[in-house]
Amino acid sequence: MPSTTARRIRPTFGCGDCGAALPKWVGRCPECEAWGTVAELAAPPATGLRSTLVAGRVTTAAQPISQVDSSVAARRPSGVAELDRVLGGGLVPGAVVLLAGEPGVGKSTLLLEVAARHAAGGHTVLLVSGEESAAQIKLRADRTGAVSDGLWLAAETDLSAVLAHVDQVAPQLLIVDSVQTVASPDVDGSAGGTTQVREVAAALTRVAKDRGITTLLVGHVTKDGAIAGPRVLEHLVDVVLHFEGERTSSLRLVRAVKNRYGAADEVGCFEMLEDGIRGVPDPSGLFLTTGTRAPEPGTCVTVTVEGRRPLVAEVQALVAKSALPNPRRAVSGLDAARVAMALAVLDRRGGMPLHTSDVYTATVGGMRVIDPAADLALALAVHSAGRDVPLPAGLVALGELGLSGELRPVPGLARRLAEAARLGFRVALIPAADAAQAATAGIRCVAVPDLRAALAAVTELSRAERQQQAVTTQSAASPVPVTSNA
Repeated sequence: MPSTTARRIRPTFGCGDCGAALPKWVGRCPECEAWGTVAELAAPPATGLRSTLVAGRVTTAAQPISQVDSSVAARRPSGVAELDRVLGGGLVPGAVVLLAGEPGVGKSTLLLEVAARHAAGGHTVLLVSGEESAAQIKLRADRTGAVSDGLWLAAETDLSAVLAHVDQVAPQLLIVDSVQTVASPDVDGSAGGTTQVREVAAALTRVAKDRGITTLLVGHVTKDGAIAGPRVLEHLVDVVLHFEGERTSSLRLVRAVKNRYGAADEVGCFEMLEDGIRGVPDPSGLFLTTGTRAPEPGTCVTVTVEGRRPLVAEVQALVAKSALPNPRRAVSGLDAARVAMALAVLDRRGGMPLHTSDVYTATVGGMRVIDPAADLALALAVHSAGRDVPLPAGLVALGELGLSGELRPVPGLARRLAEAARLGFRVALIPAADAAQAATAGIRCVAVPDLRAALAAVTELSRAERQQQAVTTQSAASPVPVTSNA
């Protein structure tokens, strides 16, 4: 009979997508329900309880929270104001930040800009790339003007080599691009695998906490938009940022989905240019085409909220007679389900038949609008396009449509109206339930209970605008009387 200590340790299995541990192999992971992602993991070393207890020694003494010095964790500005806005004020020493996004969206360009500006502020920065050589990074830095003497470059994919560079340079900011390209020689599996990503992230987190090094990790995403690797990666880090943007648009959004040191619903706006990336502190102008020109049929302005930031967005619509048995419904930048619902409500409750017309709806500037408060603006834009009559100038519409045509309250209405007033809008259509919250200086609020009342209010505003224009034109054309002193 073999002894207990010589008994073979039972192997375990793990999912490559979510990192779930399983006692046996299965074709489909019971946690994330992904097929073909379960594989056998290396057996853990046969260490007893006594060795574990001996190895676990106290490295720092526990102390009352009132005696902890929080000044050592004071934030440092990164040099990029929009990123500091998302982080909650700046970089925290010892914090580990994970920045994930689609390939080519600009993650490396943004972090190179952060590294250069942080180094220009007198800090030592180490940028480790597992995807580019140092010469390739230098070429991009020359193009974007991100060259600084305090910025150190290294091209490594071995974890032990990365830690050796950290010992040599002693940086205050460490950037690893990306965590899926670094592998540990002490762990089985290829770079990017579940075990490797977990070990690399854990090792870099330990170094960051022990030495107070702010660490920025670049993460890959899957085809579904989720961060590649085990779910434990997002639990290990302190901050998780998503870098979003369309390749056909210069707009980029950095969205915080986890932040231990600040708000987890903040958004930073950037614009990708030929010479690099720059923050956009006032991005509302990117989503408007009205400006000073006359209003055109099929356009309506609304105010959405991204995180805690109000953004003015323009919704456009085109209604054309269809020659097809099933008219087309094309959507760009809007939620297709909400567009279909708004069209049905407009047809049934607004008295505008659309069953024989093609309807095209879109947003300006590549902005993605999923806020229900844009329902009223969408309905007004389609109604304006169908009648080929422009909406009144300086009008902004806010309201969520119900299936019976009623307008529901809008959260954060005061912030939205303040942003619209700051940009020069004069009239706002709002739900009647929010009439008490409309005490905002600089903008006139018209409260309406439902879609029919909103359409009637728009008609009345257009009539008043035409009358005002006629009076102004008549006053300008009338001759000025000349008085004689004879």
